[in-house]
Amino acid sequence: MSDTVNIAVAAEDEAGLDGQVAGHFGRCPAYVVVETVGGEIRGGRVVPNPHAQAHQPGQMPRFIQGLGVDAILAGGMGPRAINMFSEYGIDVATGLTGRVRDVVGSYLRGELSGTVPCRHDHPSSCGGSHHE
Repeated sequence: MSDTVNIAVAAEDEAGLDGQVAGHFGRCPAYVVVETVGGEIRGGRVVPNPHAQAHQPGQMPRFIQGLGVDAILAGGMGPRAINMFSEYGIDVATGLTGRVRDVVGSYLRGELSGTVPCRHDHPSSCGGSHHE
C-alpha cells in the first residue's frame, strides 16, 4: 500500500466519517471519499451519488474511478461490479457494516479481506432485483 490511499465508502447518509456504511454500493445516496496518509485518516468529503435513482450497470466503476480512489468499501456489490472495479485497479471490500471511520480503519490495518457478492434478494438494503 502506498503512503497516500484514497478510499470511497458507500454511505447511507451524508454524515461523512461518522455515517453508516450502505448495504449496497450502487443505490447508496452518497460516498465518503476518505484521504489517508501513512495509514492515518486525514479527512473525508461527501460526494452525492448521481446514479442512486437511475442505477445502470457499468456506470459506477467509471464514476468511482473518476473520484481518484484506490479502494471501495461497501455492504454489498454484485459480482460483475466487483470484477469491473478490479479491471480499473480499484481494490474492493464488501460485506461491511458499521461506521465509515471504523470500517476505513479496519481496511488500513489489513483486517478486511475478500468480497461478499450481493445476492440481490434483500430489497430493503439493495433495492431489489437488478444487475451490476
